[in-house]
Amino acid sequence: MTSRNKILTVDQEKQLRKPIEDYVGNIQKKIDELRKDGTNKVTSIVSDLDNLKRDKIYTKAEKEARRSELTKALEKAKAVESKNKAEVDSLIKDAESYIAAHFNEYYTPVCESAKAEKALAEENYKSALARLEQQHKDNLSKLSDKQEIKDENYVYKNRKFDAKLEYDKAVQAAKDRKHNAYTFKTHLIDLLRLSKFTLSQKFLDKRENYMYTFDRKQFLLKNGLYIAIIIIFIGLCIITPVLKGGTQLLTLNNILNILQQASPRMFLALGVAGLILLAGTDLSIGRMVGMGVTACTIIMHQGINTGMVFGHVFDFTALPVVVKIVMALVVSIVFCTVFTTIAGFFTARFKIHPFISTMANMLVIFGLVTYATKGVSFGAIESSIPEMIVPRIGNFPTIILWAIAAIVVVWFIWNKTTFGKNLYAVGGNPEAASVSGISVLKVTIGAFVLAGILYGFGAWLECMRMFGSGSAAYGQGWETDAIAACVVGGVSFTGGIGKISGVVVGVLIFTALTYSLTVLGIDTNLQFVFTGIIIIVAVILDSLKYVQKK
Repeated sequence: MTSRNKILTVDQEKQLRKPIEDYVGNIQKKIDELRKDGTNKVTSIVSDLDNLKRDKIYTKAEKEARRSELTKALEKAKAVESKNKAEVDSLIKDAESYIAAHFNEYYTPVCESAKAEKALAEENYKSALARLEQQHKDNLSKLSDKQEIKDENYVYKNRKFDAKLEYDKAVQAAKDRKHNAYTFKTHLIDLLRLSKFTLSQKFLDKRENYMYTFDRKQFLLKNGLYIAIIIIFIGLCIITPVLKGGTQLLTLNNILNILQQASPRMFLALGVAGLILLAGTDLSIGRMVGMGVTACTIIMHQGINTGMVFGHVFDFTALPVVVKIVMALVVSIVFCTVFTTIAGFFTARFKIHPFISTMANMLVIFGLVTYATKGVSFGAIESSIPEMIVPRIGNFPTIILWAIAAIVVVWFIWNKTTFGKNLYAVGGNPEAASVSGISVLKVTIGAFVLAGILYGFGAWLECMRMFGSGSAAYGQGWETDAIAACVVGGVSFTGGIGKISGVVVGVLIFTALTYSLTVLGIDTNLQFVFTGIIIIVAVILDSLKYVQKK
């Protein structure tokens, strides 16, 4: 009974809110009057000037005269705005101080009312379920026919569903009431400040909106895999010192090693992410890496190459070091881009699934590189080169900076360019994108070209990191790591869904997990088992999210 007494009527809530509305409303009237010939006119005139630039009904002379007239009016309005600014700021401060001092006199009772409404809804729901169960038992006791019993069970199930809907509706109403009470304050401040909120106000509003829209089931569906992997990683951090004689896993040196290993792989994941965004994939990544690292090793090799390519021994010793570095990068990018472009053309032009076109690429690349080099490893590159491109500053490996640069560039392409917007559009619905004038062929090939550039860059960096030792077999299995990182990072195989931040998180998660298992001494083959399990779980969760949206 006590909780029922806390439930406010609409009139009671209005009465609690009235003092705030009256006080702040009076101040708002004064502010509006002060802004009428100042800020409001400035906004209006700026808009008119902007429209004048695009307006084609005036002659050049008329435009100039109108612009001159508006500019004079703008200067006058700004002068009024500047004159009234101190008074307006003082009034805003007064209003905000009053809101801060008195808002909880309204908000706290509303929160208590919402809490009481939710408790009452739960009580009513439990009572309804108990009543329905008793009615169901009474009805079943009077029945003997199997069909009638089946019908009664069906009716009982529907009545429970209806009761749950009523409960959810009542709970949502209580939640809405509390949220609306909070947004009342936001609305007042919005009018006072013309939407120019302070950082603390923005933070509090974001927190309130997050809590209002928070759904535990959706949260677990979206982040459950991350949480599970983090728990596993924490477990590994705990057991590693026990099993490895005090060896600590979570050290600065290990973290830097993880980031160093993740850096070249970041390029690969960012490349394939664009293809997955188009509801595709790329099975040739590992072989691209092998081809790129081999080419880079041959060009930047220390001394004359001992191995041969198609029976020919390459000698780049006469070239300056800088030329060899640039040449290796260009060759790696060109080789990878040529093959990805071919796969992209067949995928876009002949509607061949990327699984098939990239698998063909994988076989062709591995066959060509193995045949050309006879599977020989080409040894180390000149030791001075990694020190020039990816030196260590103290303990910090600067190869990480290359990865950060790639993340920034690809983020910009995805989010700030027409190509990026088209990428999402084609991935989400290629038919609709085509109807709206987007070239699906160009976007698809463009995504494959971008992937090739990133693969080539990643292979070049990996060559630096490993001081060469390129061979056709290098990079085997890297495609699974790159694809898995994207899937774990939320890039959906259904197409059109994914963020760069998710790809970055996915790469770091997989690299950290692999590194941790290696430190712990887990067999490499068992690490593949872990990777496979994570991939299937990630895809299942992604499919569940897709089914729910459908």
